[in-house]
Amino acid sequence: MILARRKEEVRAQVGALRKSGERLALVPTMGFLHEGHLSLIRRGRELADRVAVSIFVNPAQFGAGEDLDRYPRDLEGDLEKCRQEGVWMVYAPSDPSEVYPPGYGTWVDVESPLAQGLCGESRPGHFRGVATVVLKLFHLFEPEVAVFGKKDYQQLAVVRKMAEDLDLRLRIEGGETVREPDGLALSSRNAYLSAEERIRATSLFRGLSRAGERFAAGERQATALLEAAREIIAPSVDRIDYLELVDARSLTPVEEVREKACLLVAAFVGKTRLIDNLELG
Repeated sequence: MILARRKEEVRAQVGALRKSGERLALVPTMGFLHEGHLSLIRRGRELADRVAVSIFVNPAQFGAGEDLDRYPRDLEGDLEKCRQEGVWMVYAPSDPSEVYPPGYGTWVDVESPLAQGLCGESRPGHFRGVATVVLKLFHLFEPEVAVFGKKDYQQLAVVRKMAEDLDLRLRIEGGETVREPDGLALSSRNAYLSAEERIRATSLFRGLSRAGERFAAGERQATALLEAAREIIAPSVDRIDYLELVDARSLTPVEEVREKACLLVAAFVGKTRLIDNLELG
């Protein structure tokens, strides 16, 4: 497995790969890899001849007072996981200045309605940072396919829209959310949770599942579905950031489920902000 620390190394390896005619899948990550990330790598292997993984805690997508400095990191462990999964190359920039050199000043402003609500409202500037680093990675690797997790549902929608708007020649693939046996969605930030908080965090998926049961029984009104989820989530978390039922494509709130929809939640358990979602229809 190749470990690239500089952009020049990536370009040289990708250039050689292109001459062989092999297809490349890219899995962008911030590291501290878990089974959710590994499932994306496996999906990439199904869709392409080689898989590259980027590991970069992107400072541009963190706001003031967020957890950039304490975000969990384990490069050696990540590299070993990638080796075991047959990853062709890992790009782990040696320093943020490798991605954003001194004087850097070009950003991707995401004005799509997809980025305005939900995390876009709660974390101003977040999707500008995500879109910028993702576009830089796409240009660097020129992959045929890039794989992102559906747990970050809004991020996946924003990246897909960016690829469409900017005429990028690649496929954006969404990988299914991987969960613990008790339903908690795998996340690198789960490492922040105490034992007591870990138990309370399961309320997110339990609440979404209760709403899913109501939907399966025939309920289509957003107020009833949201209340079913809120009754379970609210007593267990410290604060709900948002709990919304939106159209699956436009991410705009709906009053009644007529087409495919998605129920999304962000909540704080202790000081840890967790997100989850459930597709309906």
